[in-house]
Amino acid sequence: MRSRLTSTSGLASGALLALVVVLSGSAFAPRHVSGQTAPDSARIAELERRLDALTRELERLDLGEDVVRADTTQYGFGPGASKVYQIERGVSIGGYGEFLYENYSAERQDGTASGRSDQLDALRAIIYVGYKFDDRFLFNSEIEVEHADEIFLEFAYLDYRLSDNFGLRGGMLLAPLGLVNELHEPPVFLGSERSVTEQRIIPTTWRENGFGAFGGNDDISWRVYLMNALDGVDFGATGVRGGRQKGSKALAEDFGLAARLDYTGTPGLLAGLAAYSGETGHNRELRGTPVGGRLTIWDAHVDYRSRGLWLRALMAGASVAETAELNELAGLTGSDGIGTRMLGWFVQAGFDVLRGTDIDHELFPYVGLEKVDTQREVAAGYGVDPATDVTVTSLGVAWKPIPQIILKADLQFHSNPADTGVNQWNVNLGWLF
Repeated sequence: MRSRLTSTSGLASGALLALVVVLSGSAFAPRHVSGQTAPDSARIAELERRLDALTRELERLDLGEDVVRADTTQYGFGPGASKVYQIERGVSIGGYGEFLYENYSAERQDGTASGRSDQLDALRAIIYVGYKFDDRFLFNSEIEVEHADEIFLEFAYLDYRLSDNFGLRGGMLLAPLGLVNELHEPPVFLGSERSVTEQRIIPTTWRENGFGAFGGNDDISWRVYLMNALDGVDFGATGVRGGRQKGSKALAEDFGLAARLDYTGTPGLLAGLAAYSGETGHNRELRGTPVGGRLTIWDAHVDYRSRGLWLRALMAGASVAETAELNELAGLTGSDGIGTRMLGWFVQAGFDVLRGTDIDHELFPYVGLEKVDTQREVAAGYGVDPATDVTVTSLGVAWKPIPQIILKADLQFHSNPADTGVNQWNVNLGWLF
């Protein structure tokens, strides 16, 4: 199959190259107007645009199966979630799911019993339901069953597309931060589990009610949303994840602004920045004084896939104001307090060792390194729990018999200054459609 794909890509590349030559010649051929030669600037501009599009197509065909994002994702969503954008009108159905087996070491770093029990979890089963009314209006939603018995509305929104490059969006929205919060279908990321950074600092899966705008072109994409703020009283020593309101009768005394800008002009590359800021006190007072508790999160991210190589990296930070007041409202003392500053990062690399062979599968051995500290700084009078400074080293392999199905297995080494880290190995079976 790979040899046939290579041959097909080669024929298509040759045909496109011939067309480029024809268009190049016609673009600069003289045009006679009333007996004289005059340039037609609009015509030349249109031909240059077509040449640029053809050049991108040649690059994409040269990279072959490695380019996933260019063809299968739309407007910040994964392949399954963005299917509704690819139909002319009517109903769209998609989905994804994953089963996760976790096997924990019997001992912690310090040699004491870990007390952890192995588990096999029907982690997620998802159905995407969308409806495209016409070229301007569409509805999209994700209904999720977690752990076999918990049902959630993951997102549900309406789009109003004023043009191909600009639209408005409202409903329950995925916060546009990080690499996984929007693109969380198992076959589109390596690792049997989502990164710790994107659970504790970027609280994936993070969705709130709101509205905003989105847009872009072949080179960039962007999103800006106004969303109900997280609830700061539910933050803790291990990060801001507890503050998610998930759209359920969400407190909306405070709102947060989330924004993202990505560069996508190079086939196989996604690189960008994202940020969020909003108060989290929701008009609570402490001894007659309002508590704001402003949360600011930022991240820089990159995902690059080319000729079998798959690289991912992310750095994210967060700061929380008035943590002493939030701690008091939540009843947190000592080393259980909310960090005033948090920082996390990870790097990950994999390579398809079957690329270039006659085997029509993908096999990615991968390695990863991650470090997360959710109490990098704390308020005066509060202690630091050394267990919140986490380092995770991963060694794994991912097998994709077809692009929509993945089997991932990895060994994770967990460590922290408190010597309470527990190593584990995991197996994840995932799919999307």
